[in-house]
Order: sequence, then C-alpha cells, then structure tokens
Amino acid sequence: MQTVDNTQDQIEFDQRIEAEQKIEPTDYMPEAYRQNLIRQMSQHAHSEVIGMQPEGNWITRAPTLRRKAVLLSKVQDEAGHGLYLYSATESLGITRSDLIEALQSGAAKYASIFNYPTLTWADIGAIGWLVDGAAIVNQISLQRTSYGPYARAMVRICKEESFHQRQGYEIMTVLAKGSAEQKQMAQDAMNRNWWPSLMMFGPHDSDSAHSGKSMKWKIKRQPNDYLRQKFIDQTVPQIEVLGLQMPDLKLKWNEDNGNYDSGEINWEEFYQVINGSGPCNYQRIKHHKKAHKEGEWVREAVRAYQEKQTAKNQTNVA
Repeated sequence: MQTVDNTQDQIEFDQRIEAEQKIEPTDYMPEAYRQNLIRQMSQHAHSEVIGMQPEGNWITRAPTLRRKAVLLSKVQDEAGHGLYLYSATESLGITRSDLIEALQSGAAKYASIFNYPTLTWADIGAIGWLVDGAAIVNQISLQRTSYGPYARAMVRICKEESFHQRQGYEIMTVLAKGSAEQKQMAQDAMNRNWWPSLMMFGPHDSDSAHSGKSMKWKIKRQPNDYLRQKFIDQTVPQIEVLGLQMPDLKLKWNEDNGNYDSGEINWEEFYQVINGSGPCNYQRIKHHKKAHKEGEWVREAVRAYQEKQTAKNQTNVA
C-alpha cells in the first residue's frame, strides 16, 4: 500500500476513480482516502458485531424452535459480516486489535440503531424488516464502492441481508395478521424502530462531515438524503400491506415529486445516541468488552500455534 503523496501518483489515482476502476491494497492511495475508508469500513464492521447483541438477546426466548433456528442463523451471519469487513479493513494496514480498541474506547462509532432495546419478540421482526431493510438500501450501492476489498465483501453481505429482511417482514406479517394483542405488539415495535431506522442513513448531507469526500472518492455512491427517501418510498407500501398505522403522522404522498413527504427526524436524539447517551450504549460496549476478554484464551492459542508453525518451517528450511 503506497500512501506517500506524489503528484503523478495522485493524478493517476484520480483518473482511476473517475474511470470506475477499483483501488486495491497494493495501489497508491492518498492518506486521507485511506483514513476515510478505515473510518467507514470499521464503523460498518462494528455495527455488524454490536448488532448481534439486541437479537442474540432473543435466541433463547424465540416462540418456536423454527424461529430460534432462523434467528440463530441470522446472528451467525452478522458475525460473518463483521469478519469480512474487519479483514477488508486490515488490508489498509491497520490491525484488528487497533480496530477493537477504537470501538471499546469510543473513538470509533457504530450504527445508532443498535443502542435501542429489543423489548418484545416483535422487535426482532422490526429489526429484520426495517433495520436490515435500511441497511440493504445503503449497501447495494456499496457493491460499486471504489475500494476493491470493500466492494467484494458487500456482494455476499447484501445477499444475506436480503434474507434477513424477508425473515423480519415474515415475523411482522404473522403478528399483524394475528390477534389484536399481537397486532398491537407489531405496531408498537414499528413505532419505536421507525425513526431510529431513518437515522441509520446519517445526518442530512449538508450536515455530514464525511459525505462530500466519500462521494468524491466514490467510497460512498449515493447521498444520505437520497437513500433515506428511497427507503421511505419502498417501505410505506409494505406498511399498508401489513395493515399497520404509519408511525409518522406527517407522512403523505407528494404528486409533484413522486415520493413521500415525511416529518423531521429528532436530530438531537440522534446525536445524543451517537455520542454515547442512548438507552443501551453503555450496556453494548460493556458486553463487548466482557466477551472480548473471555475470548483472549482463543487468541493466545492461535498465536502460540502460529509461532510453533513458524519455528517448524524455519527448522525445515535450515
């Protein structure tokens, strides 16, 4: 990986970005491009891993064996997504331990939606339907991101996220078509998860500290507000099919621009959660630290095995 600024290298880099050519780990890249990638990719990886917690909380309480098996598979997928993304981020010359330290110290962020509690089984449906649905809208375009390892990781992730979204919607469908109590459970879960799902796309583009550069370098392919609007427009008809009430009372169809007008997001809440003051921020990081510490023996065993194999190979060469 070459990051030393050089005028000719910079020109060639810009030309490759403009020509939609992928940047690979051994290629020249500006240091600012590399840092922007590390920020975005590690945040994505952290979100996958922390996102296992609110759903994992319901594995032992799923209503049927089938539901339990499906949810267990879904949480396992999220662990795999984190692994793909951490591995892709490491190709930028940063270690896994540095990434974990940044998460646990609060220097790195993750999706704010995972700092909300899963109060009922319906929350598992809402997460799959709304949260993973929002993730798909955002991540489909990332299959065309300019950094090769990130783009390739997103291909498989998007395929698996589409399964997660269908799983969540199926849960919501069963609840919405069930008893009055079940339908109310679905309504309540949607009401609580709707606005945090919209916050997943980040602040308005005019208020984003990173969108401009990310769009310029084609790390990010579509603006926050465009993606958020796309999610709203595709989700409202699904709410209508479920027969649930819209959580946004100001939501209405705009004939002139061909999409839905919606109410304003509570950005004060968004920034409070992002900055560590959400309902579950402390709990999520505390649990991550505990699990990381308990897994140290596995990492020690891996290191010992690697050292043993290295010594063996050196002996054979000698």
